[in-house]
Amino acid sequence: MALPQTAAIPNDLAAYWLPFTPNRAFKAAPRLIVGAKDMHYIAADGHKILDGSAGMWCCNAGHGRDPIVKAIQDEAAALDYAPPFQFAHPKAFELASRVAALAPGDLEHVFFCNSGSEAVDTALKIALAYHNVSGRASRTRLIGRERGYHGVGFGGTAVGGIVANRKQFGTLLAGVDHLPHTYNREQQAFSKGEPEWGGHLADELERLVALHDASTIAAVIVEPMAGSTGVLPAPKGYLQKLRQICDRHGILLIFDEVITGFGRLGTAFAAERYGVVPDMITFAKGVTSGTVPMGGVVIRGPIYEAFMQGPPHVIELFHGYTYSSHPLACAAGLATLDVYRDEDLFARAKRLEPVWADAIMSLKGTPGVLDIRTVGLVAAVDLASVPDAFGRRSYAAMERAFADGLMFRITGDTIALSPPLIVSEAQIGEIVDRVAKVIKAVM
Repeated sequence: MALPQTAAIPNDLAAYWLPFTPNRAFKAAPRLIVGAKDMHYIAADGHKILDGSAGMWCCNAGHGRDPIVKAIQDEAAALDYAPPFQFAHPKAFELASRVAALAPGDLEHVFFCNSGSEAVDTALKIALAYHNVSGRASRTRLIGRERGYHGVGFGGTAVGGIVANRKQFGTLLAGVDHLPHTYNREQQAFSKGEPEWGGHLADELERLVALHDASTIAAVIVEPMAGSTGVLPAPKGYLQKLRQICDRHGILLIFDEVITGFGRLGTAFAAERYGVVPDMITFAKGVTSGTVPMGGVVIRGPIYEAFMQGPPHVIELFHGYTYSSHPLACAAGLATLDVYRDEDLFARAKRLEPVWADAIMSLKGTPGVLDIRTVGLVAAVDLASVPDAFGRRSYAAMERAFADGLMFRITGDTIALSPPLIVSEAQIGEIVDRVAKVIKAVM
C-alpha cells in the first residue's frame, strides 16, 4: 500500500486541544504526520522523519508492519467488538496466556485495559482490594517515587512524582508518599546502563515504613527505568533492595513497565533483566507496537487466588473497562508478539545496546551537553538551559530536528531517544549525527 507523500494542512486547527503540548506554539507552526513505514514517518509536506523515539516509546516493531496491519484488518472484518463483562472472545485468552508466558516467576494472570494510565490505576486498585479481601483493610497507603511517571489517572498522577503533572489538580489521593528519585549528576554523570551509585536509596523505604507503619502501606510502585522524566535507569542493586524490603513488611511491589516492557531494555520485561519478580507488572505501548490502544496488568498467582473465594457466580473484582480486551487490540497484540518472536527483536535490542551506548556517548563534549544516560535502547541527553527559560532549548531542538528529518522526545531540557527495535547500526549513526547537528544549532 503506497504511503501518502503530501497532504493538505487543515485550515482550522482550533477545535483540537492537544495533550501535553503548548497548543498556541504548535498551531503557529504545526508538525503534522500523515504516514509511517518501518523506521520513518512521513510529514504533511512529504519529507521523511527518522523515528528516534518509537513514536512515544511504543512502536517497538517499527511502523506499518504487514503482519500486524493484516491482523487488525482481518479482525475488524470478523469481530468488531465483543463485550468484556460476562462475555469474552478467544483471542483475549490467547493473548493473556502469551503475555503471562513472557513474565517471570508466578506472574501468570493478565487483566486488560486500554492504556498505561488505566493499567496503573488498575494495579493500584487491585493492590488495595487484595489487602481488603485478605483481612488487611488498613493497608491503604500507596508509595510512588519523586520524578516518577505513572500516567494521568487520579491514582497514577498521585503516586507520580513529576511536579508539573500534579500541581494543577489539587490533592488527588490522600495518604500517598514518595521515595526520593535516584538521579545524582555528580555521582552518575555519563553512565552507561545501571549507575554504580544509588542502590542505597532503596533504604528510604524503611524510613517511610517507620513513619507510617507497614500496616498502613498497600503497595510501592516504581519504573525500572524512569522514562518520561528523562531516562533514569535504576542503580545497581536498587530494585533488588526494594523487593527485599517489601517482602519484609508485606508490601506489594509494582513495576510500571509501560515503557520498559516488550524489549526496550533487551528482555521481554525489565523484571527479567534485573532478576526481580514484582507482585504486578503494568504494560501498554509495546504490546501492540502502538497500533491499537491496549494496556494491562500481569498479576502473581497468589494475589489472583485471594479473590477467587466465595460463591462462584459473584463478581470477584468490581473493576473493568468497556474496551478491555478489545478484539482489534488483541489481534494486534498477537501479531506483534509474533513479530517480536520471529525477528528475535528482544535479543536484537540486547545485542545493539553497547553499539547504541557508544554512539550516544560520542556526544560527550558537545557544547551545551551536561549529561548523557543510556540503558537498553534508550538514551537521554541533558542540555544547558536558556537562562530563565527552562525547556526552551529542547523545544527549539525538537522543532529543528523535525524540520531536518528526525523525531525525538523532550522533557524539560532533556532529549530522550528510544528508536524502534528494528533500528540498524547505520540508522543509529544517523540519529546521533542529526542530534549533534541539532544541538550545535540551538546552542
